Amino acid sequence: MRAALIANVDDADPGLVGRALRRRGVSFVEYLREQWEQWPSLDGIDLVVAMGSSWSVYWEQQAGPISAEQSLMASAQASGIPILGICFGAQQLATVLGGVVTNAQSPEIGWFSVQNVPETANIAPSCLTEGRWMQWHYDKFSVPSGATVLADSPVGPQAIVCGTALGLQFHPEATESIVRHWSSGEGLEELEKQAIDQESLLAETSATVVDAERRCDELVAWFLRDIAQKHIPTH
Repeated sequence: MRAALIANVDDADPGLVGRALRRRGVSFVEYLREQWEQWPSLDGIDLVVAMGSSWSVYWEQQAGPISAEQSLMASAQASGIPILGICFGAQQLATVLGGVVTNAQSPEIGWFSVQNVPETANIAPSCLTEGRWMQWHYDKFSVPSGATVLADSPVGPQAIVCGTALGLQFHPEATESIVRHWSSGEGLEELEKQAIDQESLLAETSATVVDAERRCDELVAWFLRDIAQKHIPTH
């Protein structure tokens, strides 16, 4: 199976999600946002994985690559190719499906739990709400018509499913090295603005990531089995 990995040049590590998919025979073709004009078609692609970004969906200065990503997602949707959208990728997915992305009243940065939605608790996997997930976002998305919310938080929707697409506001891919990368440079400045201690965040990551990897693996397995199976070949 081949997956289109949409990501930024400086943040293209699929982390725990990549490990879980590779265990199941998935290889990646990079679709780097800064190189959007050179993207190949989706011919031969079985899955689209859209990662997070420091961008916002509504940034006019990045209108070209943002629009190109939305067009790629729309083509995947029309072709029945499953999509896994993470953080910015989930916001892009929500936009393609008719939702709206806006600035959240308060950011979520750190390890947070997400809550089941009572109406869909019977279809959501238990790993979704068993533990904390890494969050690092300032925006939220509205729920598009036709999409089903599987989990939320006080900030907004955290997991939605629509057809063969799954959008996750949190970061199931986060490893210690990824969080350390996010927490450096401009990321360190973000932490300081939010009065979050860098070393405390890294220590919490170290203590949480083993269980997060287990839950991420279960979440990816559920996605492939229950959401994406309509398209992904069984061979």
